Amino acid sequence: MKEKTIFLLLILFPVIIFAQTGKVFDELTVESKILKMERKYAIYLPPDYETSERSYPVLYLLHGAGDDHTGWVQFGEVLHITDKAIKNGSATPMIIVMPDADTKKRGYVNSVTEDWRYEDFFFDELVTHVEKKYRIKSAKRYRAIAGLSMGGGGTFFYALHKTDLFSSACPLSASCGPLSLEDTKNQLKWRNPGTEDFTAGQIEKFYDEYSVLNLIEKLPAEKLNSVRWFIDCGDDDFLFEGNSLVHIAMRKKNIAHEYRVRNGAHNWTYWRESLPEVLKFVSDAFHQH
Repeated sequence: MKEKTIFLLLILFPVIIFAQTGKVFDELTVESKILKMERKYAIYLPPDYETSERSYPVLYLLHGAGDDHTGWVQFGEVLHITDKAIKNGSATPMIIVMPDADTKKRGYVNSVTEDWRYEDFFFDELVTHVEKKYRIKSAKRYRAIAGLSMGGGGTFFYALHKTDLFSSACPLSASCGPLSLEDTKNQLKWRNPGTEDFTAGQIEKFYDEYSVLNLIEKLPAEKLNSVRWFIDCGDDDFLFEGNSLVHIAMRKKNIAHEYRVRNGAHNWTYWRESLPEVLKFVSDAFHQH
């Protein structure tokens, strides 16, 4: 009988180990009427997703310029890092959604010419799609957003535009949008190659909607403090200025936030080290204290 038990354990052991890993699907699609095309996204499902009937909190994890929805999967090692964080108890089981913001036009913003409305797609189509398709808790408390570089900018924009939707926001090495109206012209040229002239109204509109400093200045402190902020940027990162100015602006306005400056530059080595801290930070809102 003892030998039979040992034999069964040896057979089941690989199955038990396998069941303790999450899964990533990185070629999923959603049809977008707003963008008039199919959009890809990747998703991480926690280890117990297939064996439970519970619903899960969700983290929207945004990639940077030059990557796509597979960036956090391939280079950010989201599967390994999240599985480890869940296993050691520093993060709660969650679903992670990674959209593609690189195809056709790059970025998480709506175009000033209104011919490309990625932000509208994100909220009106992608979020609606994944939160119906997967067992995701829909309350603000259980929804968080994070991202690196261009995706750090997207994290700021989305959390500032929709303070009622996200419990936590974690911009990493963030591109903070234009720091001034003059800077806005350069950013518009970068986002709209081939277009040189923009109207004063277009420049002001983009600055009003996508300057993090401007949004922090204009939004009521009550709204800003309804989101938990975790800002992380390396001491050798070329985007240090915007992140530093955002930190100062938040301090002046008494906006509670975590601000981290670690040794490092604008690269995946830095962001892979950031991800466990992000998972821990958003889990603090997902948990009951």
